[in-house]
Amino acid sequence: MIYQNPIISGFYPDPSICSANGRFYLVTSSFQYFPGVPLFESTDLVNWKQIGHVLTRESQVMLDRVRSSGGVFAPTIRYHDGRFYMITNNNSTNKNFYVYTDDIYGEWSEPIEIDMNGIDPSLLFDEGHVYALTNGQDDDGNWGIVQCEIDIETGAKLGETKCLWKGSGGRYIESPHMYRVGDYYYLMIAEGGTEYGHMVTYARSASPWGPFTDYAKNPVLTNRNKAPFLIQGIGHGDLIQNTDGHWYMVTLGFRQIGTWEPYHNLGREVYLTPVQFDPDGWFTCGDDGTTAPSYQIPGDFVQERKTEYTFRNTDWSIDWAYLRKYHPENYLLSDKSALLRGTSITLEDVDSPTFLALRQKEFCMEVSAKVILEEGRMTSGQEDGQSLLKTVPSAGLTVYMCEDEHYDVELAMTPRGLAAELRLCIGGIKHIHSMHLPKKEANEKGAVLSIRSDHEKYEFYVQFASEERPVFLGSGRTKYLSSEVSGGFTGVMVGMYAIGNCTAAFTDFSCSYNLD
Repeated sequence: MIYQNPIISGFYPDPSICSANGRFYLVTSSFQYFPGVPLFESTDLVNWKQIGHVLTRESQVMLDRVRSSGGVFAPTIRYHDGRFYMITNNNSTNKNFYVYTDDIYGEWSEPIEIDMNGIDPSLLFDEGHVYALTNGQDDDGNWGIVQCEIDIETGAKLGETKCLWKGSGGRYIESPHMYRVGDYYYLMIAEGGTEYGHMVTYARSASPWGPFTDYAKNPVLTNRNKAPFLIQGIGHGDLIQNTDGHWYMVTLGFRQIGTWEPYHNLGREVYLTPVQFDPDGWFTCGDDGTTAPSYQIPGDFVQERKTEYTFRNTDWSIDWAYLRKYHPENYLLSDKSALLRGTSITLEDVDSPTFLALRQKEFCMEVSAKVILEEGRMTSGQEDGQSLLKTVPSAGLTVYMCEDEHYDVELAMTPRGLAAELRLCIGGIKHIHSMHLPKKEANEKGAVLSIRSDHEKYEFYVQFASEERPVFLGSGRTKYLSSEVSGGFTGVMVGMYAIGNCTAAFTDFSCSYNLD
C-alpha cells in the first residue's frame, strides 16, 4: 500500500514508539497542555487511534503557570515483561521521571523520579539490567549523551552516570534512544536543533557502555536543505520493527506553509520512514536519507484520514486539551454542547484560562460554532469576584499559538452592548475590530462565529440572527502564528474560551479540513 506523510498530523511532536501483543503504541510531547502525553495505538504503523493520555492527574504533572513550551518534554515509551513504561521530563521543574501501567487502556502510576540531569530521558531493558539515558552531564562533569543503570522499582541509581557519546558534531544533541539489535547496541540521537537543520545520527558498540563508533555517513536521516520539499525539520527518531520483519523510524517533522514561505504553524507532526539494515549491520533510512511525502510498503490496508470534528464524534477526555491547570468546575460538556464559565484569567496570561481546544491538523480549515453569551457565572463561588468585575465578559473561538500570539473571534459585553470582536495578538501588540449587534437584534445574546484558513491566512466571520450570511470581520497571516515568529515548540490549537463574569454556551460546533 501507499501511505502519505505525516501519519499523525498537527501538534504531536517528539514521537516515541513500542510494540506489545501484536500492536504498536506511540506517545508524543504535550508541553503546557493537559492531559499530558497523548497515547496512540495502531495495528499497521500508518493508521493511529488516540486511546487516551498517560498523565491524567494533577499529582502526575505540575503545569500551573508554566511558561508556553514549558512542561512535558520528549517522552519515551517502552514495554517490558508485561508492563508499559513512559519516561519524560517536566522542563519547568527540571525533573526526569517515569510512570508505568499493566493496562494500556487504564490509569498510569504516580511518578518515580530519577536522579539524573538533562532532558529527553529514555530507557533500555537488556538482560536483567535497566539503563536510563539523557542529554546531560555525567558524574565527572562531561556533557553529552549520558547513561546510568537504575532500579526500575524505585528509580534509584545503581552506579555512576557515564558519558557515552558527544554526537557527530551537530549542535543541540538530544533525543537519545538505545537499541539492541543482533550483536550491536545502537545509540541514536537528534542533532542540529528541532528546526530546519534537524537530523538523526547514530553510532554503535558491542557494549551498552561503549566505545561507540559513528555511522560513517551521518546524518542517517535529515531533510535539511531539501528542495523543493515542504517537509522540513525531520528528526527526533525512534526505531520499530513491524510484525513482517521490516524496520521503520518514526520522527517529528513539519510542513512549512509554502515553498518560499519558511514558516510552520501546525506544529511538529509524526512522520514514518522505512529503514534498511545492510549485511554489515548498519542501517539507512528512506530512499536517499530523507523523508518523502509518501512511500509504498508491504500490506493490504487503506490509510484513513478524518476530516470532520464535532462534539458528537470526539471524546472530551481524549481529543481535547486544557491550557495548563485543569479546573473542572468551569466546564459542563456533552455531545451536544459545551458550557464554559469565565474567570478573570485571559488568553494573554501565563495561567489557566477557561479554554478547551483541538489541535489544528491541516492548513485548509473551517471551524464554526453558535455561541450564546450570558452575564454571570453558573456557580456561586466567585473567589476572584473583584477581578471578574474588571474583566469584560467575552467568549469565542481562537486559533492559539501562545499567550503572545493568537487570533480570536468573540462575542463581548461592551459598554455599548453586545459586540462581535476580532482580536489579533502578535508579540504583545493587539488589534481589535468590533461590530456591535444591530439595533433590531438588541435582545439577542448569541451569534455564529467562524474561522476559515488556508496556507497563508485566517479569516474571521460572525453571523447574527438577522444576517442572511456571515459577515467578514478581518483576517490574520498564518505566519504570525508560526514557531518562527512565536518561538517555542508547540503548534496552533483551535479552541473555545470564556473570560470574565459570564457563561458561554457553544453548540453546533464543527471543525472540517480540506486535504489539499
